[in-house]
Amino acid sequence: MNTMKWLLRREYWENKGAFFWAPLVVALVMLAFVGVTAGYALATHGLGDSVIVNGHRMSKIQMLNAVPLEVRAQVADVVANVWLAAAAPLFGVLPVVVFFYCLAALYDDRRDRSILFWKSLPVSDHQTVLSKVVTAVCVAPLITIVIGTGVSLLMVLIGLTAASFNGLHLFALVLGNPDFYLAPLRLAGLLPVYVLWAIPTVGWLLMVSAWARSKVFLWAVGVPVLVAVLARWADFILTSYMGGGFDANWFVHNVISRGLAGLVPGAWLPFGDVSPAALVDGAEHMVNAGSIFTQSWLTLLQPGVWIGAAVGVTMMFVAVHLRRWRDEG
Repeated sequence: MNTMKWLLRREYWENKGAFFWAPLVVALVMLAFVGVTAGYALATHGLGDSVIVNGHRMSKIQMLNAVPLEVRAQVADVVANVWLAAAAPLFGVLPVVVFFYCLAALYDDRRDRSILFWKSLPVSDHQTVLSKVVTAVCVAPLITIVIGTGVSLLMVLIGLTAASFNGLHLFALVLGNPDFYLAPLRLAGLLPVYVLWAIPTVGWLLMVSAWARSKVFLWAVGVPVLVAVLARWADFILTSYMGGGFDANWFVHNVISRGLAGLVPGAWLPFGDVSPAALVDGAEHMVNAGSIFTQSWLTLLQPGVWIGAAVGVTMMFVAVHLRRWRDEG
């Protein structure tokens, strides 16, 4: 256990720029943009005490008091449900970071010959590869979740403060909504789902990283794309000239696309055949965070998820074997 802890620390410190600084910089840019936008809006037209509606001047207090409490409660409910969606750009950075980390994880050790040093230590190949898997599917997402939650909280507080300056006080309604506090817990609770859906992609990338002598990106992406093209071509030939073929669309969607998109958070919803209607509150007709959480876990009932995970683990064992016997000299 102590060895694994130090291996994880090594992976973090060697890739701190990608895992920590990249999402943090994106978060600070987002926060600065929202802060400057809100400040500009308040400074230019947000501090006035009245507005003109259909040619009639009406104080903001009168206008806002005319809004029923039920409507304000619905607005607060939307904010409490979707406030973490503000961190979406960070979860767009995450798959890119993890993708290139996995590609370089085993290849760089062989390219710069540092693999000779690491093999001289009392650390097995299984432990080394496992540390890279845990870093890719657990450490990197957890860092993004923490940074994303923090920046989203600051952004929603800026938004609520700006609304208060305009007479729309939603702090009590938002902070009194249980969904506001459940949102970070639900996000963290989706990590096991992310791990299972990401394992096939991580296994494939690590296997290519351990095998390829050069141009790992072309091997990792080019081979699946070429297989997809050949599958559609073969299906066309068989259908056109032999009267029957196979479902190339199913193969491309469930094998090729599924294998390459596993690192994208939320990709399990379309690949898990989750209907958009299942994610919407039937009464309020709005996206429900609780439904997304439930439907995400329900995707694990599909056999394809576990088959993909088994294939991914198999490819990880192949990566261990290749690391043990692969030699660049």
